[in-house]
Amino acid sequence: MYSIIQKALFTQDAEWSHDFTINWLRRTQNTPLDFVYRQNLTAKPVEVMGLKFKNPLGLAAGLDKNGECIDAFAAMGFGFIEIGTVTPRAQAGNDKPRMFRLPAGQAIINRMGFNNKGVDNLVANVKKSRFDGVLGINIGKNKDTPEEAALSDYLSCLQKVYEHASYVTINISSPNTPGLRNLQHGNALNDLLSGLKTEQLKLADKFKVYRPVLVKIAPDLSHSEIENMASALIKAGIDGVIATNTTLDRSLVEGQPNAQETGGLSGAVLTTKSQQVALDLASALGGAIPMIGVGGIHDAASAKDRINAGSSLIQLYSSLIYRGPQVIKEIVESL
Repeated sequence: MYSIIQKALFTQDAEWSHDFTINWLRRTQNTPLDFVYRQNLTAKPVEVMGLKFKNPLGLAAGLDKNGECIDAFAAMGFGFIEIGTVTPRAQAGNDKPRMFRLPAGQAIINRMGFNNKGVDNLVANVKKSRFDGVLGINIGKNKDTPEEAALSDYLSCLQKVYEHASYVTINISSPNTPGLRNLQHGNALNDLLSGLKTEQLKLADKFKVYRPVLVKIAPDLSHSEIENMASALIKAGIDGVIATNTTLDRSLVEGQPNAQETGGLSGAVLTTKSQQVALDLASALGGAIPMIGVGGIHDAASAKDRINAGSSLIQLYSSLIYRGPQVIKEIVESL
């Protein structure tokens, strides 16, 4: 059935198809119509960061930016769901068109720019959800917030989502917000992590519950930058790391239609690049904190490879677009 649906959606603009699908999932979740995507999967429980996951495969951030379809994605069988990226204030994102398919590589290029309805809207949607599993909330800064004031945006979001999240992800690796990736280096990184850790501990005391804080990194870091990142995360007491976000590397899709478009590249073509980052990062971390692997995971083999590379958990996004909910079942059943 999905192949028929996909064929129809792929005749339309990529972002239009995305919005149509999100709206349809929002309206059909928790109704009899969810039989179209509901799946019963074998339980494969795992405990990471003190959280109990139904299985190790999660939905990566970016697909459900506003937390509108949490119950629908849960019905598909994901072991955990990450929503966002959300910012303190609603913002429209970058100019359209800003999402492009590259079917030959089962890939997507996007330059969305953290388009979302704001953190208050996301929290309201989370409150309406019936999902009782692990929910991650991915937070970022508004485009018009200067780099030197970025911490204030992250703190604002952290304060508002803390009570409603199972864990919180700090997104400093999207290539589509000017200057955001600069926060991955040097004093900017150290100051950000220090400020977030201090606030996390205050919130843990206030709500009497500890919510892990993770950082999502880019796949375009050099070996030395990965080592520096690992050191900074460990020193700051960050609870985990997600590797990786989308890439700016176009050598992976050279010559394909839409390959020249700016933005972050995701999909099956990213498998080898993200796998190498995972291996390097796992070596640098030395088991000090857990890693969630994402980027190019599109089948059972790539999922197993990422876990063998040191990932305690894995996530996907683009392969759901190209293969449908069946990819979730294929991967979970294989683990």
